Amino acid sequence: MEKDSWRELNKEELDHQYSPSHWSHRMDKDAVIEAHVRETTAGTKQARETAETILNVSYGERESEKLDMYLPKGLTSGFPLLIYIHGGFWQFLSKEESGFMVRPLVLHGIGVMVMDYDIAPSGHMDLIVSQVRQSIAVTLKQYSQISGVYLCGHSAGAHLVAMALCTDWSAYGISLEVKGAFLVSGVYDLIPITHTYVNEALSMSQQVAERNSPIRCVMQTKRNVNNCHMVLVVAEHDSPEFHKQSHEYLKSLHASGINVSFMQIDCTDHFDVIEKLSQEDYVLTKLIVDTIIN
Repeated sequence: MEKDSWRELNKEELDHQYSPSHWSHRMDKDAVIEAHVRETTAGTKQARETAETILNVSYGERESEKLDMYLPKGLTSGFPLLIYIHGGFWQFLSKEESGFMVRPLVLHGIGVMVMDYDIAPSGHMDLIVSQVRQSIAVTLKQYSQISGVYLCGHSAGAHLVAMALCTDWSAYGISLEVKGAFLVSGVYDLIPITHTYVNEALSMSQQVAERNSPIRCVMQTKRNVNNCHMVLVVAEHDSPEFHKQSHEYLKSLHASGINVSFMQIDCTDHFDVIEKLSQEDYVLTKLIVDTIIN
């Protein structure tokens, strides 16, 4: 699909393109979502038995503004931190399903932070983006022993990671050099979203979508990722529109001279491409661990 080819689609087809559950090769659209929630919830519960946990840390004044820290047991010195931002089209999921990848990371001495943001319709896009940025800033201020920051996000979470990468961190009172970023099955241009069912809860205007589209903020991103290992990931069974989103963002990053790589993970769909981070021998888990510890 060529750039802006989504404009040639009628609303029914565009909704289909932005319905990840419709494209799974493993199970039907309802079952794959139920399985995703079940897998990630169980993985998060297991993580809380594996790692040292500091739960429900406030990063702001709103009731929803809480984060969880997962730290390697017996930690005595500095540690690298992976910050994971959950997906759910900015209107579903929470940190209670977001610790599923913790076990293989803490076994390698890597800490993990997951956070809640105000999901739509109570949360709007400007607020959600600012909450992600604020949670990162507060974490860095509270944990001076963090030796390096790495970001990972899935679907809407990949969009939010991309928005974090184009942040002016001085406005948040910190200096941050992200060392690695893993953006999985993300959305980087929000304009097509405004023409789908997804926007019924978000109520984004054209202006809001434009200023929160990472593909329109590439020059700001360039200032922040000089030494960042940046990877865009898609599942084989993501929809064509999701593939196009990643490829167009990749082209824009490359055109700006940003060092970024691309990975398609075969035999995965939009959901198990991230669920499998609970497995130590999964290709993406190994890439993340190797990037952080080497």
